[in-house]
Amino acid sequence: MADLRLKDVKKSFGSVDIIKGVDLDIKHGEFIVFVGPSGCGKSTLLRLIAGLEDLTGGDISIGGKLVNNLPPKDRSIAMVFQSYALFPHMTVRQNVAFGLTISGAPQSEIDAKVAEAARMLKLEPLLDRKPSQLSGGQRQRVAIGRAIVRRPDVFLFDEPLSNLDAALRVGTRAEIAKLHRDLGATMIYVTHDQVEAMTLADRIVVLDAGIVRQFGSPLELYHNPQNIFVAGFIGSPKMNFLTITVDKVSKNSVTVSSDDLKSLPISVNPEDVSAGQTLRLGIRPEDVQLAEGKAAMLKGKVELVERLGHETFIEIETAHAQSCTALVKGTALSNPGDALGLRFDADQCHLFKEDGSALKRLKTPAYVA
Repeated sequence: MADLRLKDVKKSFGSVDIIKGVDLDIKHGEFIVFVGPSGCGKSTLLRLIAGLEDLTGGDISIGGKLVNNLPPKDRSIAMVFQSYALFPHMTVRQNVAFGLTISGAPQSEIDAKVAEAARMLKLEPLLDRKPSQLSGGQRQRVAIGRAIVRRPDVFLFDEPLSNLDAALRVGTRAEIAKLHRDLGATMIYVTHDQVEAMTLADRIVVLDAGIVRQFGSPLELYHNPQNIFVAGFIGSPKMNFLTITVDKVSKNSVTVSSDDLKSLPISVNPEDVSAGQTLRLGIRPEDVQLAEGKAAMLKGKVELVERLGHETFIEIETAHAQSCTALVKGTALSNPGDALGLRFDADQCHLFKEDGSALKRLKTPAYVA
């Protein structure tokens, strides 16, 4: 079973701590995505699993076997790099077969595995071409094929789609998802693109400055972020955050308001919250609606309108310099400079304390975790 366990994994370069004690238990066959902003340590963590970097501290186990001191070739992993790393003088067939060839595998086995990988990745018509004769998406499929033929316990992908244009990213992303279903293998995938993370992952690891901020299913992170960092990173467009003050605390709710926002009771566990305290209210743009008159909970001037056809992003700025974005129907008519009102359901709101931690919501949508 190709389960993967990281226990208190640390990595430092000199006096700079990059990975600061990561604990993860990854089950056999899971598709796990490491996501986070540039410089958060996600590629470094992947390289530690691969054995391309030495641990500063902690343990890594693959299939129950401690691999701390094993070289990459003995870890039963295969890695797909961002840069493809294909040999330009070799054909597609030779590139895919390279790992098996240097390991001395019988030619019959090499031919069978290359043919199977080519079939899965639709590379059969390309086997006799050189990399220079391929598109970016085709080159990436060749790099994936080279990993497949090794039949590793764990596949590692380091931002494999970042060099592709938008259309190719979508198509290749679907191919990787199908490949995971066909192989049933454990896959670890690094990306800075949270849309890729949401669509591919069984579970997502959100990293920030070498620390795991949350580890859970895509919908768990979307609906129940544990902190303001995850709330702002997961979801596109990003969550709105408004600075508010606590008016009243009761057993199952916290009533908040601001100079811009009408009094609003929100169903949360009011742990360590008191009247007069400053909090951040989070609301996703897709949960914000246009409103007029007394129905408007928040009023301001339109600063930005982005029309995408089927939907429109409208950003307003309030009288006290707070901004809020609404994702509305593409038929909505608003222009910069217009006065506009917004409203939203209290049950869709999140509250965050000054330390960034989330108050537990008592009413959340049903979803499959």
